[in-house]
Amino acid sequence: MPEVDSDREVKLCCSTFYQSDIVRMLLGDVFHPGGLELTGHLGETMGLGAGQRVLDVACGRGVSAVYLAEHFGAHVSGVDYGPENVAAAEAHAAARGVSHLTEFRQADAEDLPFPRDSFDAVISECSFCTFPSQEGAARSMARVLRSGGRLGLTDMTVDGPLPEDIRSLLAWVACLGGAGPAESYVSKLEEAGFTNFVVEDQRNALLDMVVGVRRKLLGAELAVGLGKLDLGKLDLGEFDLGEVKGLARNAGAHIESGLIGYTLIVADNG
Repeated sequence: MPEVDSDREVKLCCSTFYQSDIVRMLLGDVFHPGGLELTGHLGETMGLGAGQRVLDVACGRGVSAVYLAEHFGAHVSGVDYGPENVAAAEAHAAARGVSHLTEFRQADAEDLPFPRDSFDAVISECSFCTFPSQEGAARSMARVLRSGGRLGLTDMTVDGPLPEDIRSLLAWVACLGGAGPAESYVSKLEEAGFTNFVVEDQRNALLDMVVGVRRKLLGAELAVGLGKLDLGKLDLGEFDLGEVKGLARNAGAHIESGLIGYTLIVADNG
């Protein structure tokens, strides 16, 4: 795996990974555990409603942002570090007929390009742990969120040292490199001024995702064996199916043991 020496390189590696063919093959358009069902639950827990101004930080291909616009009637702005994701999000919103309720732009979570008090709610799914400065991202989200507005996160958690088999691969794409216990996220958010926390264990959503990935990997192996899938035509970067298959197997074991988890956090701003 390549060395990642700077915050900018971490962000570029992570955004490139999430724009890659292998992610689309294994995860589809919804990259986070729990899919849109968990997105809906997050929105309900936050009390989202029609006309609210919502910011989706690290919005990926815009699937959650479009869902929030459709199902809650919110006006949703999405930001992502990857330009290909931004273009895909705009196309998805247009295809679903909600371009009038959405906007997307390339931006850094630690330096959000919006004035103070711009939003009633901010969400970020499976991304807070990827930010090189989680404290900076928390302050940036608090700044653009009005007083009394609500923040909603779902994210990976790690409760203890990561074994080398997970650390060497996932830290490279920043998926777990900055993950810690849920309590550490709460602490950083408190420092940024957030209060009144709701914290839910959602590790079953993560386990379901890993089971789904393992099934798709098996299907891909069968398709390669039957000559129906040419991996040479996919942008797999540094990965091969055997490596990813081993990662998924080991990740499942670590989720079941409680080492790796997934958590929903909702809090008020100020």
